[in-house]
Amino acid sequence: MKPRLLENKKDFTLKDFFLQWEWLLVVLIMAVFIMNTNLSEYFLDYDNLRDATMGFLDKAFMVLPMVFIILMGDIDISVGSIVALSSVIMGDLYNHGMPMEWAMVVCLAVGALCGWINGLLIVKFKELSAVIVTLATMIIYRGIAYIILEDQASGKFPEWFKFLGWDYVGNIPFILITFAVFAVAFGFLLHKTTFGRRVYAIGNNATASRYSGVQVDRIKIIVFTLAGLMAAVTAIFLTSRMGSTRPNIATGYELEVIAMVVLGGISTAGGKGRMIGAILAVFLIGFLRYGLGLVNVSAQMLLIILGLLLIFSVAIPQLKLRFTTGRKA
Repeated sequence: MKPRLLENKKDFTLKDFFLQWEWLLVVLIMAVFIMNTNLSEYFLDYDNLRDATMGFLDKAFMVLPMVFIILMGDIDISVGSIVALSSVIMGDLYNHGMPMEWAMVVCLAVGALCGWINGLLIVKFKELSAVIVTLATMIIYRGIAYIILEDQASGKFPEWFKFLGWDYVGNIPFILITFAVFAVAFGFLLHKTTFGRRVYAIGNNATASRYSGVQVDRIKIIVFTLAGLMAAVTAIFLTSRMGSTRPNIATGYELEVIAMVVLGGISTAGGKGRMIGAILAVFLIGFLRYGLGLVNVSAQMLLIILGLLLIFSVAIPQLKLRFTTGRKA
């Protein structure tokens, strides 16, 4: 008698393949390219498109760990303030005589420390939601940045520091190469490791994961620490592009980062979504902003368009579920 084998794999079908969220993002990117090409003759130019990535990829570093956070069913709205605090400390230390290389190391350490504090508070005070905890730390971190510099700017960085935000390796922007390396690393961590599978498990049911032996608190602290670290990476690239730093930099970054993650198909309920979707959303919003900026569309209009895209990203899965199952979510 042959043994019975149980499999949970679904048969491959073209319908299921092309109904994946990431294909819709590809279609939207194509639509953005077509629209912007018709609006401006300068949009569809390789050099312009290549250089445009320098303008939006700094915040993209924060999208990568934010995918993990939202997959766990949490949120972090303090990342913009971590960028400001890390950048301000880096600039202030350099202007007080510390070599820029060491100031950058301190910047990364400050970001990681801020993220670790977020994670520790969230796991120690489980009665408080992540949004409340990170709202408090958002205010605290930004406040510390203002205490350090007040309303002043810090700058006059060494000439080589500009390379990070503005220069190329060959014909490719250094920031684009760096983001690609981090994106591959975070994608591998999420989809090909036990750690990533546990993140999904926590997002689906944190209590069940805890009783199954998953170290939920430890994983949350690690993920929030990574979020702080990547906010510090953003701080380095943003400061390099600006040539100076102030306590009010990166204001509103947290909302745009969360918008990119949600538009990328990561469920705010946790446990569902893929890294590639968030990465596609980064380029969708980035090129949309760049193209509309060429024809002087106001920032307020861009916010309206982004809001409509978010509503669209929430509504489409519901319509997809009705189409595929014939029932409501």
